[in-house]
Amino acid sequence: MTRDALLDHLRDAVGERHCLTDAALRASHETDWTRRFSGSALAVVRPGSTDEVAAVLRACSEAGVGVVPQGGNTGLVGGSVPRGGEVVLSLLRLNELGEVDREAGEVTVGAGATLASVQAAAREAGWDVGVDLGARDSATIGGMVATNAGGVNVLRHGPMRRQLLGFEAVMAGGSVLRRLPGMPKDNTGYDLGGLLAGSEGTLAVITRVRLRLVPRLAHRAVAVAGFADASSAVMAAARFRRELGSVLALELFTDAGLELVMRHASVAPPFAARRPAYLLVEVASDEADPTDSLVDALGAFELGDSAAVASDAAGRHRLWQLRERHTEAVSAEGVPHKLDVSVPLARYAEMIDRAPSVVEAAHAGARTISYGHVGDGNVHVNVLGPAADDESVDDAVLGLVLELGGSVSAEHGIGVAKVDWLARDRGMAAVAAMRAIKDAWDPRGILNPGVLFPAVDS
Repeated sequence: MTRDALLDHLRDAVGERHCLTDAALRASHETDWTRRFSGSALAVVRPGSTDEVAAVLRACSEAGVGVVPQGGNTGLVGGSVPRGGEVVLSLLRLNELGEVDREAGEVTVGAGATLASVQAAAREAGWDVGVDLGARDSATIGGMVATNAGGVNVLRHGPMRRQLLGFEAVMAGGSVLRRLPGMPKDNTGYDLGGLLAGSEGTLAVITRVRLRLVPRLAHRAVAVAGFADASSAVMAAARFRRELGSVLALELFTDAGLELVMRHASVAPPFAARRPAYLLVEVASDEADPTDSLVDALGAFELGDSAAVASDAAGRHRLWQLRERHTEAVSAEGVPHKLDVSVPLARYAEMIDRAPSVVEAAHAGARTISYGHVGDGNVHVNVLGPAADDESVDDAVLGLVLELGGSVSAEHGIGVAKVDWLARDRGMAAVAAMRAIKDAWDPRGILNPGVLFPAVDS
């Protein structure tokens, strides 16, 4: 099939106005959120139904043209933008919200529905979504499942794979897999939904999902406390986990990151004394206000004027801004190398402490800003200074992660950025098993080529 013939098929599938070929209209879909990864698409198609997704995939499969599924394009590893000549399949129009099943605590939503919109619907019905993250206004549910997103509440509720009850997805050749609504107990063969979670669009295109919701907790309190070093903050986090059964989130950041937040986000801490490391802890309960318990737990540490507690909505929001505005503040300084990794909790402080010197050794003058979800070992290492295509600091940080017994990808996936590190992390046998699954599901290799595995085997 010729290029022009394929474009004709795509226009027939989704309509003229939803097949974008003009460079100016494609542009926002061709560069990722970090601005580090970009490429040129043959076209951006915006299907409005599962049938239209199937028609697009059939046409691309027949033409042998790669397809890059794209949701909110909030990833960090280049997996949602074209590498050169693929068709970008934007799922934003698949944003329908089903009615929340108030008795079961479940809801079916389109892959293009944003996390914020699903949270709003769930909360109105007395429930909530188990996963939350700072990009909630643009991150889509389909993309979150495809990358097995984690966010700030993994400690309590687990990542997206744990929230997935049922799914609908279109395979490379256009056939539709459907297991909706899905059952909490379902042992009928392989867990295909669990396999799709974290597959980064390389096996099939998710179009709808059935989510398990979690109870909406009525009482919440948030504290931010400063510590002399990362090790002290990590030990405090462990103590909170042991002593407070209501812990919902545990976040660590450093004074270097707080300085950027103050500079670029106009957010100031509501305490006088600055410290090298900070711990944000959120507690929540549906039975009683946990604020007093949180204050008592904080009293075990000599925090002085470096702590603040809030139980009202506005106060909690202000404290969360100290952590959630890190992402935009770092990006305001330049195009960052964003390395989302995890390490065992026993090595978490060591990762925070050693990352700057490892980065400096790889690229003199580079700055390191680290923060993350200390409760589950997830560290977001941000490096400012090196050019976007300079891999030296990436290799240095990922090498340190493996030395500490961690994972080179905690929640954003492998994408194209970490392809060379997959085998070093998982081993050749595991990668061969993954590749066999990929070949069985997508024999022509059209789904997100270059993600997880090299686009062309050497």
